[in-house]
Amino acid sequence: MKLGAFSISLTVKDLLSSKEFYEKLGFSVFGGDIKMNYLIMKNGDAIIGLFQGMFESNIITFNPGWNQDAQNLDQFHDVRTIQKELKDKGIDFMKEADETTSGPSSFMIKDPDGNVILVDQHI
Repeated sequence: MKLGAFSISLTVKDLLSSKEFYEKLGFSVFGGDIKMNYLIMKNGDAIIGLFQGMFESNIITFNPGWNQDAQNLDQFHDVRTIQKELKDKGIDFMKEADETTSGPSSFMIKDPDGNVILVDQHI
C-alpha cells in the first residue's frame, strides 16, 4: 500500500508567528494562502502545513497521487483502494471516502493513541 506524499498538518494560534518560526528552521512557503489562514511550508522533502482556526489538533497527512513536490503521479494507489484494504484489516474510520466515486476524495482514521490520520487524494 502506497500512501503518497507525507506531511504533518499543525493547528497554530498565530499563523504569521508560526511562519516566521519555521522559516528560521529553514522552511519556506510552498503553498497555501495566508489570507485563507493556512500555509504549506517545505524544507527538502519535509512538509509542514500550518493551519489557523481550521481544526482542533495536529493531523498526520498522506496524499495519494502526489510526490513530495505536490506533483501528480502517473501511477498510485487510489484512496478508495487504500480504504478497502484498511477496512479488511479491521481499521475503524472517522470519515470514509465514497467508494462509488472516482477522483479526489479522503478518509480519516485515528491511531491507537488518538492521533488523526488524513488520507487526502487531490487527483
